[in-house]
This record gives sequence, C-alpha cells and structure tokens, in this order.
Amino acid sequence: MFIMSEDSQRTQGRDAQSSNIMAGKAVAESVRTTLGPRGMDKMLVDSGGEVVITNDGATILNEMDIEHPAAQMIVEVAESQEEEVGDGTTTAGVVAGNLLGEAEDLIEQDVHATTIVEGYHEAAQIALEAIDEQVQEAEVDDEILKQVAESSMTGKGTGGLTAESLAETVVEAVRHVDSEDGVARDNVAVHTQIGASSNATELVPGIVLDEEPAHDEMPSEVENASIAVLDVELEVQTGEIDAEYAIDSIDQLNAAIDAEEGELQGYAETIAESGADVVFTTDGVDDRVSSALASEGVLLFDDLTSSDAKDVVSATGARRVGALDDLEESDFGEADLIRTENFGDDDLAFIEGGAAAEAVTVFVRGGTEHVVDELERAIGDALDVVATALESGEVVPGAGATEIAIADKVRQEAAGIEGRKQLAVTAFADALDIVPRTLAANTGQDPIDALVDLRAAHESEGRAGLITDGEDVTIDDPFEYGVVDPADVKREAVESATEAATMIVRIDDVIAAE
Repeated sequence: MFIMSEDSQRTQGRDAQSSNIMAGKAVAESVRTTLGPRGMDKMLVDSGGEVVITNDGATILNEMDIEHPAAQMIVEVAESQEEEVGDGTTTAGVVAGNLLGEAEDLIEQDVHATTIVEGYHEAAQIALEAIDEQVQEAEVDDEILKQVAESSMTGKGTGGLTAESLAETVVEAVRHVDSEDGVARDNVAVHTQIGASSNATELVPGIVLDEEPAHDEMPSEVENASIAVLDVELEVQTGEIDAEYAIDSIDQLNAAIDAEEGELQGYAETIAESGADVVFTTDGVDDRVSSALASEGVLLFDDLTSSDAKDVVSATGARRVGALDDLEESDFGEADLIRTENFGDDDLAFIEGGAAAEAVTVFVRGGTEHVVDELERAIGDALDVVATALESGEVVPGAGATEIAIADKVRQEAAGIEGRKQLAVTAFADALDIVPRTLAANTGQDPIDALVDLRAAHESEGRAGLITDGEDVTIDDPFEYGVVDPADVKREAVESATEAATMIVRIDDVIAAE
C-alpha cells in the first residue's frame, strides 16, 4: 500500500533529530563571530551580484538563502527578536544553536526529547527570574538611555561617527515621540542619503520625502506654512469611455481650448484663494496648473504615494481632502518650515516643526551605499532598544554579565530538580555560557580562561562582564562602564531561543515531498 508519493523522502528517529539539530547549529554558527564590540562583519553576495556588508544578525540571516526547515526556525528566532525588541538577534540565534548542541549531547546519552524540553522550559523560567534580579535599581533617565543606545551600536558600522555621538541623536529622537500614551516608535523615521560624510547625519524635527516641486519657479522654502493634502487630480477631466468630437471651425477649437484653460485656471484659483501655501497631492497635476500656482507663490508636490501623504498628515495635522470644492482652512496642517534641497541627482523635501508635528527623522548621510545601509541598521536597532528601555524602565548589565548571572542561578536551582530533567536544566546553563565565551573569543581572549574569571568575579562581586575599552579587555561591573541592555531584550532572547530549540528537538520524523 502506498500512503505517500514515491518521490517523497522520509527521515525518522535519531537521524531526523541529528539532521535538524545540525542545521540549526550551522545557522547559529554563521552569526556567532559577529557578536560583541569586536564582532566581525559578513559579506553577503546574492545571485545578482548585489553585496551587503553587515554584522547585524537579523540582516545576515534574512539575506542568507536558507532552505532547511529546521534552520529556517533559527531565522525566525532572529526575526521575532527583531520585531519585538529590535536588538539581540545575534544573541538569540547563538543561544538557540547552543541549546541544540547541548540537547544533541543529551540525546546521545539516551535522555528522551520530552525530558529535555521539560527541563529547558523549567530552566527558562529560572532564567527569567535571574534577569529580574539583575535589573538596575536606578531610574532610566537620558544618561542611561544614551548608554543603552551606545551599547547597541558599539561594534557596528557607524561610519566616521562614534557610537557616543549617535546615541545623543537617538535619545533625542525617541524623547520627541514619548508621551503619556507611550513611545510612538513608528513616528521616528530613518532617511538615508549618499553623498556626504556620516558626520553630516542630523535630526530633523519632522519628515523627509523624496519629492521635488512640481515647477522650477516655485519657492524652495516656505516658513509658517499652511498645508493642504489632496487626493485630487489637477488635470483636464476626461470621461471613462472613448469619445470623439468633430470640430468644424477655428472658433469651436478656440472655445474648446478656452474651456480647458478655464477648467485648469479654476483649479489654480481655488487653491490660491483657499490660503494654502503648500499643497501635497497624490494625483497628477497639469503643467499649466503648476505654472499658475508658481506665479502665486504656492509650493506644490504631486504624485505622492499614499504612504507619504499619510506621513505628511501625521507630521502636520492636516486632513486629506478628496474634492477640491471641499477644501477649507480647517483642513490645513501647519509646519514651521518646508524647504527643498538638492543632493546630486536627488531632490528632497523637508517638512519641519509645527503645532501638530509628531514625527521626527534621523537624516543619515554617508559616502557610499554600504556605509549608509549599515548606519541605518545600527541606528534602527538603537532606536528600538531605547524605546524598549524607556517604556519598560528596566535595564540590565551587558557584556555577558547577565548571561553569567542566569547560568549561575540555573545551576544552583538545578541541584533541587530530581531525575534526568536535572541534566537538561544544567545543559541550559551550559548553553548560555556561549555568550561570554564568544565575546571573549571575539576580543582575542581565551574563552575558557575568561569564563572561569567571569564566574569567579560574579561569585565575589555579584556582577561581572567582559568590558572592552579600546584595546584593553577588563572583567568588571558593566554598569560602571555604561554597558547596559534593556531587560526585555534578554527576556525575549531567552524565550525565543528556548521555544525554537525545543520545537526542533521534538521533531523525530521529517517527510519531504519532491
């Protein structure tokens, strides 16, 4: 009896577990060397020859052409980590891979997969308790937020800028969108522009659009602007069906032209008389309308995407209008300044300030595409973790100190767990050692010696991390050096890594259709 297609491939039992674990470990290993302030970069080249240079774990895993389903689960760990808290993707992936490695050893010792899963879940709960114990008691103020941002960006490609100088920009941006309702992270945008040193990176109190004026004679700058946002086509109206009109004389032709001109002139007059200084529309605009508006000193941008129009509304407080006859002064938004600027082949519109302004943009500059892309990723992660820290109000020590504390607590609690599950709980602690060991290896230290010293310092001082200061590597309290991470980043890494590892370990049958 044939139940499955003859072309199907089936792997069962220990072979299936071994194959899945090996795939997961391989993916985790691919990002391990990027961890920490001395982490290395990866060059990813796709089939079309496009190059990405980065040490961002989520980007690396997303760019890799991964087909193995178990390996894809590790990629999903990074994606989940990135989506939830914005950073810690490499840590989550590396921990998940090492949990699989420890599980493989236990399976070889005939420990059942279910026992390993139960042990891992129990250990994860202990780990979360350990993270709570490591939370800094001090209030999360701007200085701590800068430390969070700087810790996130240290070791990443930031061009000619230091992580310290960028951290100030990041914190200012997040503070701009902080309110009693929480941090509106979506209102912070990152806009990149090639053509200058990264030192030209600045914070724009508003939004930046890839748009140019509809007419060359329009003003390049408007202060205290009254802004209209339209979903209106400012062109000659045509019917939805094809039609032909017979013109028998020059008078009829002139009458048709006059009617057309009158229609277009009416659009321009309606807008000019409304009092709007600046107009954004999602539809096309006839050259005659834009010329007439230019003579009236009105700045017009046409063919905006719906997304850009939404951003303008959010930044200025305007209301989108679908019919020109409905345009009223109450629909207008406001901005302190709207200006256009040319950057080589690109024209950008800057919409800054205003009573209703909610958005802010980090305007990133860089000499090459690779520089601005990596800078954009670094700033994006920093914005995410600062927003996370500000909302939760909880930070923990970085530099591997939290992982050392977690592993220590898990080992202590393991002694009170009976049966083979104790082996799985202990293995969970051993798996977390991969973080300080990798940090040590990436800084040129001996991983074993560094781990022993970190454990000893933790036992005697209560908190110990591997601090990198220039060429020097010191074991000390990370809080004293401003090396901190949001507690939620660590919690998410533990939970997502545990979930992925246990899911993979439980699979003992793989059926693949050709």
